[in-house]
Amino acid sequence: MNFINQLYKKFLERPKLILISLILIFSFSIYNAKNFQLDASADSLLLENDPDLNYLRSINERYSSEEFFVITYSPKKKINEESLKELRKFVDEINNIKWVSKSISVLNAPLFESSDLPLIEKIKNIQYIVTPGIEINRALNELKNSPVYKKLIINEDATTFGIVVYIKDNKEYLSALKTNKIFLDKQQNSKLSEKDLKEFESQNKILEKLKKEHNKNLEFYNIEIRSHISKYKNIADINLSGIPMIADDLITFVKKDITVFGSGVFIFIIITLWFIFRDIRWVVFPLLSCFLSIAIMVGMLGYLNWKVTVISSNFISLMLILTMEINIHYVERYKQLQAEFPKKKENYLAYLTTTKIFTPILYAVLTTALAFLSFIFCDIKPVIDFGWMMTLGLFISLFVSMILLPYLIIKFKPKATPIHQSKDSKIAEIFASIAINQRGLVLAFSTIILILSIYGMTRLKVENSFINYFDKKTEIYQGMKLIDEKLGGTTPLEIILKFKDTDSKNNKSDDDFFQGSDSNEYKDSYWFTNFRVNKIVNVHQYLETLPEIGKVLSFYSVLQLGEKINDNKKLGPLEMAILYSKLPDDIKKSIVTPYVSIENNEARISLRIIDSNPNLNRKELLIKIQKDLEEKLNLNKDEFKITGILVIFNNLLQSLFDSQIKTLGITFAGIFILLLILFKSLSWSIVAAIPNFTAALFILGSLGLFNIPLDMMTITIASISVGIAIDNSIHYIYRFREEFKINKNYKKTIEICHRSVGKAIVNASLTIVFGFSILMFSNFIPSIYFGIFTGLAMLTAMTLVLTLMPQLIAIIKPFKNG
Repeated sequence: MNFINQLYKKFLERPKLILISLILIFSFSIYNAKNFQLDASADSLLLENDPDLNYLRSINERYSSEEFFVITYSPKKKINEESLKELRKFVDEINNIKWVSKSISVLNAPLFESSDLPLIEKIKNIQYIVTPGIEINRALNELKNSPVYKKLIINEDATTFGIVVYIKDNKEYLSALKTNKIFLDKQQNSKLSEKDLKEFESQNKILEKLKKEHNKNLEFYNIEIRSHISKYKNIADINLSGIPMIADDLITFVKKDITVFGSGVFIFIIITLWFIFRDIRWVVFPLLSCFLSIAIMVGMLGYLNWKVTVISSNFISLMLILTMEINIHYVERYKQLQAEFPKKKENYLAYLTTTKIFTPILYAVLTTALAFLSFIFCDIKPVIDFGWMMTLGLFISLFVSMILLPYLIIKFKPKATPIHQSKDSKIAEIFASIAINQRGLVLAFSTIILILSIYGMTRLKVENSFINYFDKKTEIYQGMKLIDEKLGGTTPLEIILKFKDTDSKNNKSDDDFFQGSDSNEYKDSYWFTNFRVNKIVNVHQYLETLPEIGKVLSFYSVLQLGEKINDNKKLGPLEMAILYSKLPDDIKKSIVTPYVSIENNEARISLRIIDSNPNLNRKELLIKIQKDLEEKLNLNKDEFKITGILVIFNNLLQSLFDSQIKTLGITFAGIFILLLILFKSLSWSIVAAIPNFTAALFILGSLGLFNIPLDMMTITIASISVGIAIDNSIHYIYRFREEFKINKNYKKTIEICHRSVGKAIVNASLTIVFGFSILMFSNFIPSIYFGIFTGLAMLTAMTLVLTLMPQLIAIIKPFKNG
């Protein structure tokens, strides 16, 4: 350690070497900053190696699921020939966009009841609402009552239309995804050879490049379709939704959070520093330290190819705040030593400050880094990346602060503040008075906080809805809400029914319908037996009884449609075979093949959940469906599979609760071990830990008390809070031990510490609190919660460190206990 101190001292004596080193590091960062990336794709918010995700991808591939936008179109006047022409013009222009493969709307939905032709003629000569001679009101009535199209492309009162706009497949990108999945499966089964590993690395680079291009394309598609929509806002209320739009808007939110809130925190820090120090140099020095730390971090992220996601989008704000905290403690200590040794030169004072404060700052950084590192034990990739990212950022901040700040002090020689002009912190004085004179009040207050925390934690939940992640003014929220209320729900869920080859043999009478028929003509149609169809019907009808479920689509929807156009007569296997064989290919592809896979001997039931339903509990709903399919509908577990975005999202939510316990437990244990190493005393470690652990538990309890569910950002608050807040305890105790050796009196030492290090704690904590409060202006609700509750945690921790901790020191008397 002595060698390191001497090396550091010699380094400070060579300001040119420091300057050259910093310029080289800065240049490296600026060069690599061009590779800095944002990623708000759906894949960035998923569990790694989730088997349900792999299964869903295989189902999407099997049923040719394409990416799509959803447009809700509500004409401002009653629908008639004129407004229908406007709608047709709107949709035709969309269909003419190069990247659009097709669209589904009331304009190309086949009509079977709006004419009096025989059934076969209706099938041969499909008519639509735009077909000359079709009565519009009759057509609308058919569509809004259609088993297939109601609540899909038209609402119940025909005032809102849904337009599903499909994006042409990016075949190169999809092929790369498929190849990547093969390698991932091999990796999961530990079957990757050295040759495979090299190919996998090469494939990952190709996939990253294609993904980047794909995301740029989606951004362009969003701009183009929104531009098109804007031209028709005067004739209809139009909202855009769909996963490509949501992903693009999330990137916009991330960019806004990084620029606006980073800038907001930066401006706030300038004001705070001026308020604290009233000296332009003590404002500029920490700001330069913050700026260089952020620049190096951005460069490192670009160099390491780490993408910033929704979860890590606040890294600039966090780094600004944490770097500022280090700088405030350093500057406060330097100014105190400057006042104590007015004749000493700046290079000696800078070195002395570093030697006195480096250990508490180092351990403060280590404990905060440990809190972030606990996220690597989480199963959620963006949370894991956030943990690594902030750990790297903390050490960059430590390195820059310990090099740049002393260099600036030595170079520009800021004047000492006379002792009589140095103002004490009124807040720190109040806390000192409470800590010394109000033992009963402090202990009662702390006990109440602990009890409320434990009670609140019993009410913690992970149930959450995607729609509630966004401000009600945003287009994402408005579009999803409208689809929820008028077009059958937003979050997709799939039930895959699996049939065995022996199923039709168990019901031999099914085959009798096909005797004597042309086997080639009805080759695929043999699949539509009563046994299979009845199973589909039973599951479909059961799902429609659940209040949380909106639109349900399956082969039964097509069957209902067939019966309606067959004068409400039930269709047997032969009629179904004829209907299937006679349907035009384009109609078959849109309403039949998405729901049956004859080749795989299975059927798909597609449904959508009403995400804004306040009574929706995703986990309970999935458990109920699983249980009812087995017990009420007598299906074996191997006869069906529940999949879809809802399952993936629920897996993520359930993982959050386990991750919260795991990460917080690791954080508490790791920090306590570091405290033991630092203080070499069990009693001092307990004194340091209790206030901060209580503050972290209070935040979890507050989330439960206010009925705020855990999500991918609120899960990080408790660990981050205790990691940052423990810094206060370390600085206070380190200074307390130093002063107590001189004064040998607990009460007097508490007073001295509150006037010195207590002032720095108040200044740093309030800077953090108000810095995080800027996140309240985000459009992304989890960011708002993150800002509010991290700020509350820091405020609670500051209060407990400056009131409860001195009381604990006075009660335990750690020096007496060795």
